[in-house]
Amino acid sequence: MALALILGVWALAAAVWPLTGSVVPWDSKNQFYPTLRYLGAALAHGELPLWNPYHFGGHPSAADPQSLLFTPTMLLFGWLVPEPSMQLFDIVVFAHFLPGALAMVPLFRRRGWHPAGAVVAAIVFMLGGSATARLQHTGMILSYGFFPLALWLLEEAMDRRSYRFGALFAVSAAFMTIGRDQVAFLCALTLIGVAAQRILTAPQPLPYFRSRAGLLVCMAAIGGALLAVPVILTMQFLATSTRPSFGYGVAAMGSLPPESLATILFGNVFGSLRWTYDYWGPDWHSLAEGTWTDRATNYLFIGTLPALLLIWHGIAGGRLFAREFRFFLVVGLLALLYALGRYTPGFEVIFDHMPGVNLYRRPADATFLVNIALSFAAGYLVHRYVTDGVPQWSRAALGKARLVLPFLAVGLVGLAAASALAFAMKAGQIPASLREISAALVTASLAMILLARIGGFPRWREAAALVLIAATGGELVLRHAASALNAEPAERYAVFRQLPPEQLQGLQILKRELADRHAQGDYPRVEVLGLNGPWQNASMVLELEDIIGYNPLRLADYERAVGPGENAEDPNLRTFPATFRGYKCQLASLLGLEYLVLDRPIEKLPRHFPRLTGAEVVYGTGKMWIYRLNTASPRAYVAHQVNAVDSEAVLDQEELPEFNRQTEALIDEQNLPLLKARFAPAAPNAPQATAKSEARIVSYSRNSVAIDVQASEAGILVLHDIYYPGWEALVDGERKPVLRANLLFRGVEVPTGRHRVEFHFRPISIENLVAAASDLVKTEQEPIRTAAAPAVVP
Repeated sequence: MALALILGVWALAAAVWPLTGSVVPWDSKNQFYPTLRYLGAALAHGELPLWNPYHFGGHPSAADPQSLLFTPTMLLFGWLVPEPSMQLFDIVVFAHFLPGALAMVPLFRRRGWHPAGAVVAAIVFMLGGSATARLQHTGMILSYGFFPLALWLLEEAMDRRSYRFGALFAVSAAFMTIGRDQVAFLCALTLIGVAAQRILTAPQPLPYFRSRAGLLVCMAAIGGALLAVPVILTMQFLATSTRPSFGYGVAAMGSLPPESLATILFGNVFGSLRWTYDYWGPDWHSLAEGTWTDRATNYLFIGTLPALLLIWHGIAGGRLFAREFRFFLVVGLLALLYALGRYTPGFEVIFDHMPGVNLYRRPADATFLVNIALSFAAGYLVHRYVTDGVPQWSRAALGKARLVLPFLAVGLVGLAAASALAFAMKAGQIPASLREISAALVTASLAMILLARIGGFPRWREAAALVLIAATGGELVLRHAASALNAEPAERYAVFRQLPPEQLQGLQILKRELADRHAQGDYPRVEVLGLNGPWQNASMVLELEDIIGYNPLRLADYERAVGPGENAEDPNLRTFPATFRGYKCQLASLLGLEYLVLDRPIEKLPRHFPRLTGAEVVYGTGKMWIYRLNTASPRAYVAHQVNAVDSEAVLDQEELPEFNRQTEALIDEQNLPLLKARFAPAAPNAPQATAKSEARIVSYSRNSVAIDVQASEAGILVLHDIYYPGWEALVDGERKPVLRANLLFRGVEVPTGRHRVEFHFRPISIENLVAAASDLVKTEQEPIRTAAAPAVVP
């Protein structure tokens, strides 16, 4: 019955989005949905999308933790349904709550806790706090959903000394951590804490540990084997990305404001659920110290009745401090302290000294773990009510704490209300906040009277438990399913459904031109800028080779050279470094940038944009303007003269050297020893030579490029695709080193004559994995060596 009730509440909640014609918005549709569509399209063509040519000029999907490539459930989904609707995508993501929610039943059962508590815990786990408020963060939801299942399997494995359960735990834990996000990181630390707690609290810890050492090694080996490849590839990417790590100041800005704790008790006290979006709680515009948390990050509501039990039975009644619940209490408090970040004295020490913490910029992500602790608390308190009735404030039950705990509970409620009203007063929203607080207090008071009256009758308490389930499920579904926190009309993402006529016509014209160019062997790139959210990564679905996009993780050298910015929606984020002074500069030409897709005429772009003269209007009306630049260089050419450069130094100087883009190549000086032939540099004042060789792209796919070359003499074939570890080059089937050419791109040495050159992206090769792992070891050792060196103060 407990399992059926959980499934019923899940199905009821999941149905609200399609019934209201809404979808989970923002990152879910701007980033993860097009990523899934790209994954499905590649699988439908028999490819693994290890490389993404439609994103930031080329992007290593295999290394991006947000690519969904290594998430087994999404990989299966993409293979079964290559072109899912947005609503189906949302349902599949929402289904990732079920493993954890259903695992609440065996978790409660093995503790001897009442199944009604398991149902309430599962409802809060699926629909409370961050689980619902941050449903847009697909990757975190995929990690979060597997934690209770992994917890149950770990407990079963260790208690039974079962290698079968141990293997199942390792697989489920790998499913949980494969997203490599902060929620996965914190949940993994919690599971390590579970194992340590079971060892340390055993009657004989050392014999207990020895008897399970083989099991622990087995679980670590299976989990490590499953995670090794994606983790190594991601760390390889991070080392060359815009986010190798964060400083404390950056992470501090992502701390959970303490005032947000009021939303645990009073969900809409800051207007978080108002469709008018006039939120007046703690965020960037209301906190003097600054923050980048928002109404979704700061929302923690778990339901009126669970909040009542938390304050009444849990704190005032002392039941949260019971030995059988103590581990979850400690986990919840530690997660809360972590989430509060800079507002607690110890976070800076943790950030500086705990490995892995500085990879993430937002300690407030720990609110997912807070919601897990609150879900267990709500379920446990329902169990205690059903089995024991209302708390007794006797010396035998609480000792001296019976005088303190009720005051603490009342004080916390008063503090929550006062902090909320302080923000409401600044925003002129006192009536709205008072209505929310009053409604919650009146409901809680009536529930207290009812629960206290029937608390002495076991049969009535069983019935009350069903009422608690129905009331909690109903309230959270009504408040949170397709709420202002996690829903927008599907029409706002029309690029994935049916475009407005003006945009559809412009896109059709652009696609026809690109198809004609591809037939001629040309592969021009585009820049999509200024159009609303879903257009930022729509290039993955529309198969446009976009030089910008939307992704927090980008290659650092590309960012420095091209200046795309984190997202393509706001033109003000687009910068123009000296290496990319404008759309007709040398680097733009090398990239093959030939089309601009804008939401406005060029003349109305922000002032910092360089002037663009001579561009042809391909299509222009309303919110869709397409320009042709006619300045692109060939995607591939053969150079016979080599100029050695320090690519990193050139990028630091923001000055692209002048060279003949038909006969010369800039080769990174570290690659010069790889050249077998001797290549003379171009004379400074010599007349520019004309090209004597030809290169023609004969096939171009996600992970490979084939080029036919006719070289009049030995040369360097330059392909203006992004240089990145894992790319391999074959010349007539023989492996050749891939060279870093023209600062950002790939090259390979070719001898005289006719040849077939192939580039293949093989990041999962043993060679690349070993190289990446070796680089990680060196990187970890460098800070030690640096610390021993004397400091130099400029």
